Amino acid sequence: MKIIDVLIVGAGAAGMMCAIEAGRRGRSVRVVDHASKPGEKIRISGGGRCNFTNLEGDRVERFLGENPRFATSALKRYGPQDFIKRVDRAGIAWHEKTLGQLFCDDSAKQIIRMLTDDMREAGVTLSLGLSVDGVERSGDGFEARLSDGSVVWATSLVLATGGKSIPKMGATGWAWETARTFGLRVTETRPGLVPLTFEPGLLEKLAPLSGLSVEAVISHRASSSAERGRPNEETAFAEGMLFTHRGLSGPSILQISSYWREGEAITARMAPGEDVYAKLKAAKEENGKQMVHTALSHIVPRRLAESVCEREGVKGKLAEVGDKVLRRLDEAVNGWTVKPVGSEGYRTAEVTLGGVATAELDQQTMAAKAVPGLYVIGEAVDITGWLGGYNFQWAWSSGWAAGQHC
Repeated sequence: MKIIDVLIVGAGAAGMMCAIEAGRRGRSVRVVDHASKPGEKIRISGGGRCNFTNLEGDRVERFLGENPRFATSALKRYGPQDFIKRVDRAGIAWHEKTLGQLFCDDSAKQIIRMLTDDMREAGVTLSLGLSVDGVERSGDGFEARLSDGSVVWATSLVLATGGKSIPKMGATGWAWETARTFGLRVTETRPGLVPLTFEPGLLEKLAPLSGLSVEAVISHRASSSAERGRPNEETAFAEGMLFTHRGLSGPSILQISSYWREGEAITARMAPGEDVYAKLKAAKEENGKQMVHTALSHIVPRRLAESVCEREGVKGKLAEVGDKVLRRLDEAVNGWTVKPVGSEGYRTAEVTLGGVATAELDQQTMAAKAVPGLYVIGEAVDITGWLGGYNFQWAWSSGWAAGQHC
């Protein structure tokens, strides 16, 4: 039996960060992951350039969970600027894209290399292609049986395997299952930052729009908002929206998906900042012989204009339609309310909402209150951030916090 100080299960962003910090404290640390390479989610993120943090990544109001404020301590003690300094020291060039999102100029692999180099310098042992077949409490620590038949005893056990999003990369609910065996409560889990889907009839009507992207404001008011602690609160995101052959995607849709639940509707303003009625009215006065869909195509993309007119049963020339019809078109463009039937699920979800309940953990150390030596970090915790680097920042922050104590 091998005896060590810290066993971290999961070589993702949070797990590697935790390992580095614990190793620098002189702890003997081993990181185990069933994947053949570390940081696979890092590698594919941001189109291969890794949206590694956000300049506003410590804004707790941009995180979801039963108690998002739980994240305050870790985010404030190790925030975006702290990780940026680490990236700068590693000589990794980066740039701000939009909305405070930071990306590598070159490749996401640079971030992975930085982390693995730091682990090696901190004396961390990284074991890949190896899974934990079973783990149990043993004296003052934990005994883990690994898939190669070996047994490891550790004073501290860190659950850092994330959630179920992107299962083709090996994502599982292992962290939650293990947490439950130690008596920790796990909140409801579901896909987050995920495209939304429509029923077949609506998809058929919208088929000509597949592949079309528009800037839009997507809003949502939860029907069960009181239950989720958001009484009558409307959530809205102004970013790109993409029509797909399954429904809707794009940044604004991914963002709203974390707030949306089945049975609820979303509303899209597809010409934000434009008074569609006023523009159509002016076009009618200037050239009443112009076709309605042509006039509308000067405000929104032509395919969308044609689809809206067809869906509203509006055709002919501007001179042939009254103000009531023009207002209806305005509403169809900037007040399109639709009820998705579901999402594309964990297959394409960027994150998992829910996880180990924050009430079970100490916000300073990420340690389980009732199980000495057990820590839960990253996506395995019921803390989920917005799209745009927030979830990576939570991984760095929570991993750093646990690494100071495990």
